[in-house]
Amino acid sequence: MSGQSITDRIAAAQHSMTGSAISKAVCKATTHEVSGPKKKHLDYLIHCTNEMNVNVPQLADTLFERTVNSSWVVVFKALITTHHIMMYGNERFIQYLASRNTLFNLNNFLDKGALQGYDMSTFIRRYSRYLNEKALSYRLVAVDFTKMKRGIDGVMRTMNTEKLIKTLPIIQNQLDALLDFQANPNELTNGVINAAFMLLFKDSIRLFAAYNEGVINLLEKYFDMKKNQCKDALDIYKKFLYRMTKLSEFLKVAEQVGIDQGDIPDLTQAPSSLLEALEQHLASLEGKKTKELSADNRANTLSNAVSSLSNTGMSFSSSSSRMDEKEKQQALEEEQARLMPNLTSDLFDLQPAFVPAVQSTPISTASNAWGGHDALGDLLKPTVSVHSQAPVMPPHNGSKLLANDLDSSLANLVGSEPALWGNTRSDMWTQPGEKKLTGGTNWQSKTMSSTTAWSPAPLPPAAPAPMAFPMTTPQVPVYGMVSILGQMGGVPVMTQQPMLYNQPVLRPTNPFTPIPGAQMQFM
Repeated sequence: MSGQSITDRIAAAQHSMTGSAISKAVCKATTHEVSGPKKKHLDYLIHCTNEMNVNVPQLADTLFERTVNSSWVVVFKALITTHHIMMYGNERFIQYLASRNTLFNLNNFLDKGALQGYDMSTFIRRYSRYLNEKALSYRLVAVDFTKMKRGIDGVMRTMNTEKLIKTLPIIQNQLDALLDFQANPNELTNGVINAAFMLLFKDSIRLFAAYNEGVINLLEKYFDMKKNQCKDALDIYKKFLYRMTKLSEFLKVAEQVGIDQGDIPDLTQAPSSLLEALEQHLASLEGKKTKELSADNRANTLSNAVSSLSNTGMSFSSSSSRMDEKEKQQALEEEQARLMPNLTSDLFDLQPAFVPAVQSTPISTASNAWGGHDALGDLLKPTVSVHSQAPVMPPHNGSKLLANDLDSSLANLVGSEPALWGNTRSDMWTQPGEKKLTGGTNWQSKTMSSTTAWSPAPLPPAAPAPMAFPMTTPQVPVYGMVSILGQMGGVPVMTQQPMLYNQPVLRPTNPFTPIPGAQMQFM
């Protein structure tokens, strides 16, 4: 089983359609691919926990839903994703997990349908118990032991006796659940369980560092405690020695699977004489007859034990700090590697992004070719558009309209050859019973006129002069052309009245219908 399954792709597509980016990221992080969750999906989910408008319960519930899957790969990766967010996400996430009555109920989980199902199911059950215990610890003390302040002035070193005795058993239970994972090097055979083991290794370093500091504080206060407190403290110390032995075995496995030797801390146990001194002091408080050490011997024994445990704590703290620095450096390098290709591509894309914008600027448009105003508010003169190709004209019903050929267009629309312009005209405009007009001095146009401000550009020699009669050609304005008749000397034109046309007027296709607006009158 390798790669994303069809089920994973369908689930991711469904979340994309519903617009749930969080559900999609969870689905991507918990695919059937036998490898650890991808870092980009984990980083996105961590980023979501830091956004105040993100529904953290919805994120957690989505992860819980993935643990109901029958595949050990999906369930294991859901647990790893949850653990990763608990470690590096906002504290709101672990707070919500701690507030729930139940978390992962995987004590009976078993995947019988996969090759490694039986072996991996065992580790899934152990891993889920540790995550439950980690959330429970936060619920009891309202702090994550792996993130608390350490050192001489740390939380565990400055805690009072009563609270210390109650807190150390909680750390013990969490560490017991972690060490119960019990994976040997031969069982770390795939990327999924390896990812879980790495998170457990990091938690073990930080958790035992806090545990060790609490024990040092406990030993320093031991000889000043009451009898019941000394009894509890002695029991805690004995369990501490046992867990130190189990932790050393866990660290040996980590060393064998390839974890850097510099990241593995050194364990230095306290001298056995300290345990004898503690037992003798408790026996004396209980009234038993025993050989009690002198004050000087007891102080020397305690000092040696504290020094040994302090060295262990420093080693664990150094390992934890080195791991944190490596994670920060790795995150920085990945961020730089991610930004550099984008920056390079953006620089190369700058020039092509501007070139088409300049080349696509039209030379002239219909508005500036047939009127309108320029930047100073003056009327624009009719000009001829300069194009490599003739503008495309819309088709006309029943006839073929040719661009840039007014004469042929009129001929096709009317159905006859155009007559001479000027003093003569074609009989195609004559209706039965209509008095023919011969032009001359009695012909006047009271409405059609052109402004003196317009100086039409000269037409090509091959094109005939425009006529002053109603035209049926759509989208070919005739206003502003009457002055051409006067220039030709064929028809005297009365004094023009200034009229401004800002937009072209569409003429009706029927030449005999009345023209709205400006109409021709014959006298």
